[in-house]
Amino acid sequence: MTQIATTLPDVLVGPLLRRLSPSRLILWLVATRPLTMQLVLNPEQEEQQTHALDNAHQCVAIGRHAYIHCIDLSLPTALPTDTRIAYDLQVQSTDGAWQPLPEWAPWLCHDDYDYPGFVLASRHHRLMHGSCRKPHHDSADGLVRADHWIAERQESPAEWPAWLLMTGDQVYVDDVAGPMLRAVHALIARLGLVDELLEGATVDDSQALYNAPESYYHREALLPDVTSNAALRERFFGGVKKPVFTSANAQNHLMTLAEMLAMYCLVWSPAPWQVIAYDAPALGEKEAEAYREEQAIIEAFVEGLPQCARLMAHVPSLMIFDDHDVTDDWNLTADWERCAYGHPFSKRIIGNALVAYLLCQGWGNAPDKLNPLLHQAITLFDDVGPLKPDHQDAFIERLLRFQGWEFQVPGTPVLIVLDTRTRRWRSERSPNRPSGLMDWEALMEMQQALLGTKSAVIVSPAPMFGVKLIESIQKLFTLAGKPLVVDAENWMAHRGAANVLLHIWRHSKTPGNYVILSGDVHYSFAYDIVVRRQKRAPKLWQITSSGVKNTFPKQLLNTFDRLNRWLYAPLSPLNWFTKRRKLSIYPRDPDQASAGERLWNASGIGLVSLDEQGNPTDIRQLDASGGDVVFPPPKVPVDS
Repeated sequence: MTQIATTLPDVLVGPLLRRLSPSRLILWLVATRPLTMQLVLNPEQEEQQTHALDNAHQCVAIGRHAYIHCIDLSLPTALPTDTRIAYDLQVQSTDGAWQPLPEWAPWLCHDDYDYPGFVLASRHHRLMHGSCRKPHHDSADGLVRADHWIAERQESPAEWPAWLLMTGDQVYVDDVAGPMLRAVHALIARLGLVDELLEGATVDDSQALYNAPESYYHREALLPDVTSNAALRERFFGGVKKPVFTSANAQNHLMTLAEMLAMYCLVWSPAPWQVIAYDAPALGEKEAEAYREEQAIIEAFVEGLPQCARLMAHVPSLMIFDDHDVTDDWNLTADWERCAYGHPFSKRIIGNALVAYLLCQGWGNAPDKLNPLLHQAITLFDDVGPLKPDHQDAFIERLLRFQGWEFQVPGTPVLIVLDTRTRRWRSERSPNRPSGLMDWEALMEMQQALLGTKSAVIVSPAPMFGVKLIESIQKLFTLAGKPLVVDAENWMAHRGAANVLLHIWRHSKTPGNYVILSGDVHYSFAYDIVVRRQKRAPKLWQITSSGVKNTFPKQLLNTFDRLNRWLYAPLSPLNWFTKRRKLSIYPRDPDQASAGERLWNASGIGLVSLDEQGNPTDIRQLDASGGDVVFPPPKVPVDS
C-alpha cells in the first residue's frame, strides 16, 4: 500500500506548459501555498537566463492549502526555435532557499536529463491530438503512450510536436467512478477546498452533500421529491435513458466547484494521490461490486500519472471543452437548455464546471482574452468561509453569457480552435431538435479567420465529416423525437449550420489546405475530401483521434463500419440523401485494421505531420497499448 505523506508538498500539480512562443511563456500549476518562484532557462549553446516571476504570475486561492498559479512571462529577448530548451522552475522555501524542480518533482525529468525541457517549433510541422480521457475506462492511457514517444526522441527535438492539442473531454465530471469520487472528497478535506451553499437540493451545502448516504451512486436522490422536479430528475440523472444529464453513470455526477477542481488535480498529477487515504463508503451489494471493479482500473490509471505529468511538462498544450468537461449532451437542444438552466441546482453544476474549466484549461489558451474573467474569479475566493451564493451565481451568469472561448494561434499553418458548445444555432422547427454546433455569426467568424490563409488546422471537437450511417441513425432518432437517445450531435444534424458550413468549403475565397482535427466519437479515422466540379476548391482532410482513454463498443462499431461501407459506397444512391453529396470523401484505411475496416477502435493519441503547404504527410495513431497505426493515403486519387 502506498505510504501517505504526512506533510503537504509545495507543488501538487504541474507545471503544465500551456501557450508558448519565443517571446512569451504561459505555465500553470497548483500549489499548497502562495509561492515565490523563478524560472531558469537553458537554451542549447546560449547563456542561461533567470527570470523572477513575482510580477509574472497570478495566484487564485481555491482552499486553505490550495492555490492555482497562472504564470505569464514576457521575455526581453526571443528564445531560439527548433532546439531543446531545458528549464528549472525553482520554488523558494519558507527558509528562503531555492528548491530546484528535480527535488520537488523528480518524475518530470526524463532519464539521463537533469531537467525537463521544451521545444518552440518554428512552424506547426507536427501535432499530437486526442480527446476523451476517462480514468475508469478499462484501457491503457494514451497520454502515457505519448510520453513514451517523446522519451524515445529526447535527442531529436526537431521531431517533437509543436503542440499537444486536447480536443475535448479532458475530464469527465459527469461520469465518475466511485473510487475516484472517494478520492475527490479525500483531497477536498486534505486541502480544505472551498465550500459552497446549495439551492434546489435536499442538502444545504457542500459538506452535507459529501456526507450524504446518496452521495455515492445515488445523487439523483438529492433533488427534492416534488412534482416540479420530476422532469429535471429524469433529465438530470436518467443515465442510459438519455435525459439532460445523460451520462450512463450520472449517479456520481460532480456537483460542487471543489469537486471539479479536485478532479483536475487527480487526473493530471501523481502528487495529490500521495497525500490522501480513502476507503470504500457504505454501499449496497450492487454498488459495492461496481466499486471494487472500478478500484482496480483507477489504481492502474494512477500508476501512469507520472508519465502523463511529464508529457505535459515537456509539450505545450492547448485545450478546448466538449460536453463531458461540463455534462453529457451539453446544450444539445433548446429544450435541454430550458430545463437545465431553469433550475438553480443544475444551473449551478453547469456553472461550476465552467469556472473550473476557466481556471484549469481555458486561461492557458488565451490569457489576454480571459484575464478579465480570471480577475473576477480571484475575487470570488477572497472571503473566508463558503463562497457567497450571490457572488458565485453572478460570476456563473457572466460565464454562461460569455462568447470568446474559441481562440487562434498564429503560425504556419494557423491554428483555429472552435467553440462548438456555447454558441449553438437553435432549431427553429422544434426545441427538441438538435441545435447546430455553431450559430451563423460564429461560422462567419470562422470563415473570416480563413480568408487570406493558405493553410489552417481547425480543431472541431466533433468531426465535421463523420460516419454517414451513424449520422443517419442519429437523424432517424431525431425525427422520432429522441435526439438524446443517440447523442445526435454532428455538424449535419442542423440544416442551417450544415448548409453554411458546406457553403464555406464550396465557396471560400481562399482555396487553401485545411486539416480538421476532431475527437468526441471514441474511435479514430481519416478522410481526404474533395469539392466536386470546382476548379479553385480547398483541399480538406478530416482527422479524428478518440479516445485518449475510451473506446466505442467493439462489436457495435464493427457492424456500423461494415454497413457504412456497403450502404454508402461511391455509387450508392443513398449518398444523394446526405447533405454533403457535393463532396467526394475518400476514407483512409488504417494499416493495422482487418479487411473492410476504416474505423480504428482503441485508446491512444493522434499524430499528424504537415509539410510547408499544410498538407498531411503522415497520419497515425499511437496506440495506448504500444505500436503505431498508420493511415496511408487512399488508393483512389483525390486530386480535383
